[in-house]
Parts: sequence; C-alpha cells; structure tokens
Amino acid sequence: MAVIEAITGQDIRVGLDRLATGMTGLKHDGRFHEPNLDGTAGDYISFDSWEWPQGVGLYGLLKLWLFTGRDDLQQLIEGWYDARIKAGLPSLNVNTTAPMLGLSVLWAKTRDPRWQPVLDGWANRCMTELGRTPEGGFEHHVSDKINNNELWDDTLYMVALFLASYGQASGRRELVVEAERQFLVHTRYLADTETGLWFHGWTFDGRHNFARARWARGNAWITAGILDLMDLADIQEPVKGYLLGVLKAQVDALLPLQAPSGAWRTLLDDPSSYEEISSTAGIGYGLMKGYRLGLGPVEWRDAGLKALAAVMKNIDASGTVLNVSYGTRMGHDLQFYRDIPIQPTGYGQALAILCLQEALQHVGENGETR
Repeated sequence: MAVIEAITGQDIRVGLDRLATGMTGLKHDGRFHEPNLDGTAGDYISFDSWEWPQGVGLYGLLKLWLFTGRDDLQQLIEGWYDARIKAGLPSLNVNTTAPMLGLSVLWAKTRDPRWQPVLDGWANRCMTELGRTPEGGFEHHVSDKINNNELWDDTLYMVALFLASYGQASGRRELVVEAERQFLVHTRYLADTETGLWFHGWTFDGRHNFARARWARGNAWITAGILDLMDLADIQEPVKGYLLGVLKAQVDALLPLQAPSGAWRTLLDDPSSYEEISSTAGIGYGLMKGYRLGLGPVEWRDAGLKALAAVMKNIDASGTVLNVSYGTRMGHDLQFYRDIPIQPTGYGQALAILCLQEALQHVGENGETR
C-alpha cells in the first residue's frame, strides 16, 4: 500500500477547517470595479454576495457538511441562504443561478419548506427566460455582460447541475432532461476532437472557438461537472455512456499535461502560462472521484493525489487558497489568459474543499492510500 509523503488524513481535516474559515472571511477590497448591467456594484469576492463564486463556494461547503455532518456548517449555510433571500434575489442569469445548486442539495437533504418555492420559481424561469443559442444551448448571459449566441464551459456548472439536482429531488424529470441536453449541446461545440480537451467558448456568430483556449478552469468545470451530474441525478444510459466517453478522452489528454508540482497550468498546453490552483483542485477532485466510482484506472487516483499535494501547499495559515486566477471572461487571444490576475475567490476555496473532501476517501490517517 503506497504512502503519500507528508499528507495524512489529519492534515486533510485541518486543511478543510481552514478552507471553510478562509471562505467565510473573503471580502471585496475594491481592487476590481465591475458594475452590473443594472448599475449595482458587482462583488465576486465577498462571502455575503449572491454571485457565481459564492454559489460554487456554498456547494463546496454543502458537500463538506454532507460528508462530515457538522451542525455548524449546516447553520452557516442555512443562515446564508435565509439572509440573502430575505434581502431580495438578483436578476436571473447564468451566474446568479449558481447558488441555487447548493440550495437544491440542501433542500433535497432537509426538505425544509422554506426553500422549495424559491427553487421551483427559479427553475421555471431558467426553462423559460434564459437566452438560447441555436440548438437550444443556454447563452452565457451574466450580471455585467450579455453574451449573445455564446456557449461557455462554465454554464454547465452554474445552471445545468442545478436543473439536474433540483429535477431529481423534486421529481421534475423535465429539468433533468434539460440538463442532459445542455451537456450534449455544449459538448458538441466545446470539446476539442483533436486533443480531447475543452475550449473555453464557442460563438454562433462566425462559428468559432474564440482564441481556441484550452483553459484549465473551464476543463475543471467539465471533469468535476460530468461526475457531479451522475451523482446528482439519474442520467439516461445513452447520455451517461456518451458523457463518460467524453470524460475519459479529456482525462487521457490531461494526465500528460500535469506539472511535476502536481498542478495544471492556466492554459493547459502552454508551458509559459502559470500554474493555477483552482483548476488543479477541480481536476484532482474529478480524478479521485472517477477512480472511486470505478470509472478510471489507478493512474487517475494517483494524479489526483499529486494534485492534492499541490493544493495543500497553496493553502495559507488563514485558510486562503493561493494562486487562483480571477474570474475569466472570454479571451480573443491566448495572452489574455496568461495575464489574468491572481485573486483569492470563493470558487478557489470551494474547489479546494471538494478536492480535500474527496481525498479523505483515498488517504488514511497515516497517509496510506486506500
């Protein structure tokens, strides 16, 4: 039985405690000025803001709560949703849908009647009000920009997983079917048939993949997202088999691109771009989970554990995940991605939580692998 040097189960538990503390302590410091289309101030950093980084963050905290059963985490999560909903929900778009994933998981577990009307109403609006591309994909409209006729990797994690989760929990099969369709349409235009990796985006205006960027966090949304989709809902067998084939092709391309440190670079196939930790955490989470579910060989787990080591080295004493690239718009050249600044974020914390939580199922108290 192999031993992972310097990382034990206890180390991982301590890291998880720090990550949760680091997430709740995030505050916007004014470095980024990104007003929303309605004139309100955009805040993609502070824990108490309703946006996509916080939505992914809440999902990470929920996964940690489900794994540990910690009452303090449940109280934190329920308090966040209660306060934000009472304050008034923002306008509907792809990114403001992200917090609904965590709420759907919470409701599926507790069946608290406070949450279902909110979930039902938002799901209905997703189905009828979100912009659509040709072939029915959700256009990636966000709080500060309209992206007509564009498909982005991120949309699957921000919207499709919510529809799958709530559809399964509520018995609304049409929502699960819509999530399946979104994964299929996005795969058709974003998966690179040459490499198996995914491009960041596609536009029907000119029919191209922008900079053809094989962007790491976009790929992490897919590695994690396909596996989470299978967990959250019963996926029809032809769709499930197809998506798992897509996942395996992606992983075959990812493994040779992992740096000696265990990290992946923000442009996966560009050695001049920096190593990026949120994507490393997301990919590592997916690789370990895929191995545990019997979908991939031991090499998946081993690469995931290397990613774990890189993530652990980038959690500081306050629990903040370091070397996370800031929210990334669509780039029209590769230099755009190389120049994205580093900034602690909720999704950096969340993807690290997912990675460490999954690692506890692979690493024993003394560092032995399971």
